[in-house]
Amino acid sequence: MKNLVVVLAVALGSLFSVNAQDMKMGKTISLEQTKGEFTQKQITVDEGTYTFEIANNAVGHDVGFVLVKKGQDITKPENHIQTAYVTKAVGTGLKQTSKPTALTKGEYVYFCPLNPTSTDNILTVK
Repeated sequence: MKNLVVVLAVALGSLFSVNAQDMKMGKTISLEQTKGEFTQKQITVDEGTYTFEIANNAVGHDVGFVLVKKGQDITKPENHIQTAYVTKAVGTGLKQTSKPTALTKGEYVYFCPLNPTSTDNILTVK
């Protein structure tokens, strides 16, 4: 009986350790901006935690990244998913990342007000 308890404790500990590591590491969604647009207009991913990596491909000035749940007013910063903001403006020829961002099922709009890009870029989380 004692051995069974030890085995269960080790198994549960491993399970929680792996889940915590997955949440910490997450996955990366890489997006590229060119002058006035994102090169990827629609993306579909599974529910989970993601870091956004934004590349500035010859835009000629700094760019950023904004993510908003579809249907919300994108002009209001309180509707922006702030963890998805890049941690620093992205200079020409460079890449920057966001903080890990938990995405739940639904649709999101992404855009860059600095570039500026259209607001019809859709991220679908299934």
